[in-house]
Amino acid sequence: MCQIKDQQMLYNKLIIFNKGEAHLCENLSIRTFIGTHSQDWEDAAMFQHANLELTMILEGRGLFRWGSEEHTVETGQVVLIPANIPHSFHAVTPIRFGVLLMEGLPPEPQAMFDCLIPESHPKVITLSRMDQEQFELLFHQWMRMASSNLKDPQKSYSAWIQVILLFLYEHFQTGRMALSVTHVADYIRKHLRESLLISDLAERAALSEEGFRKRFYGVYGMTPKQYQQNCRLSEAKWLLSSTNKDIQTIAESIGFVQQHSFSSWFKKLECYSPSEWRKQQRLFHD
Repeated sequence: MCQIKDQQMLYNKLIIFNKGEAHLCENLSIRTFIGTHSQDWEDAAMFQHANLELTMILEGRGLFRWGSEEHTVETGQVVLIPANIPHSFHAVTPIRFGVLLMEGLPPEPQAMFDCLIPESHPKVITLSRMDQEQFELLFHQWMRMASSNLKDPQKSYSAWIQVILLFLYEHFQTGRMALSVTHVADYIRKHLRESLLISDLAERAALSEEGFRKRFYGVYGMTPKQYQQNCRLSEAKWLLSSTNKDIQTIAESIGFVQQHSFSSWFKKLECYSPSEWRKQQRLFHD
């Protein structure tokens, strides 16, 4: 990303692994840093390097340019850049980046990166606010781990890079249009007790009801109601498997007043009642 040697960039961390350092693969190189800039900052020219690049916009808004294309990028978006692609970044507001530069990756993480950019050119992807917060925590955990004394650094670095790439694969959405609905999806996930009114959700997205329905389906491949049901089911399974809360309490926590209604709904989806499902999980893990 940007101008790697730019002295104005504030490095919170820079980690370089290569031959002779940390006993890694001969050509494995991973550099990690966070860069903070004022709104007047910009790359002096188009830059290219032999690294695969993953740049997350942690705060602020800017421009990303490559070839003849220009993309506005902002908080919650991640830019994935293949090796040897000329590109540049430019701040529009004060901006903070989290950057991974990777070269010589083992086959599995390399395949994961390739899967995220199937057309082999730069790609801007979007994370919801909740997923952004989780990814930033993951990024900081990676930086902390990478500065530790490890028993098997090579396996640890490779595994962590795979986790980071897999998280992005599972949670990303493509394009800036996703920003208008991802925060609504976060709202749904945080308010599982509540009934949904499309008019309220559309207002949160600053869209008409029809426009919101179409955009939400385009981003998530399901209706808001289906999305809520998926979130409710995931939360119910988590509470059943990881806590000793009674069924009525779990039912109420995801929006069911009556335990019977919750049990019937759960059994229709999972073929087991909540208590039977919980028992099966515990038998499996015992």
